[in-house]
Amino acid sequence: MMPQTFLTPRRLWLLMAGAAAVLTVASLALTAWQNLHPCHLCIFQRLLYLLLAGVGLVAGLLAPRPAARRVGFLAIPLAAGGLAVALYQSWLQAQPAGSVSCVGGELGLIERLVEWLGQLRPELFLATGFCEEVEMTILKLSLANWSVLGFAVCLALAYRAWRPIPERRLFRH
Repeated sequence: MMPQTFLTPRRLWLLMAGAAAVLTVASLALTAWQNLHPCHLCIFQRLLYLLLAGVGLVAGLLAPRPAARRVGFLAIPLAAGGLAVALYQSWLQAQPAGSVSCVGGELGLIERLVEWLGQLRPELFLATGFCEEVEMTILKLSLANWSVLGFAVCLALAYRAWRPIPERRLFRH
């Protein structure tokens, strides 16, 4: 079986959905197991992973119908937005201690959304930490750094599923 045939849009959408779901479950498990205090940006990334899992699942179930591409397209801005948020949080964490803070006067759109979700479902969305603090590292990378990688993988899978590479023929007739 050729790799191009094996990596069908359906499989790519479902792979992205699975990866996003695993990352969501991992964030919940690590939070409980290590008694971590997720910040607003962490919770927003968790929400984006949940949305990516849902979009990928629906697109995967709809594939190969054209509706799968329309639904799946939503994964591209979701993953790109998550990548931007994770990069921003990684940047905050790389600054010298005390030089930057995610705590400000007015709550922004992300913070208001997370606060609202935290009131509805505190077990999933309650933000209790600070974005610039690194509470845990795995292989010398913070969880925000790992999230950069997770969103980059989801973005690559979503783009590849949305815009499949045409099959090339080795021999022309």
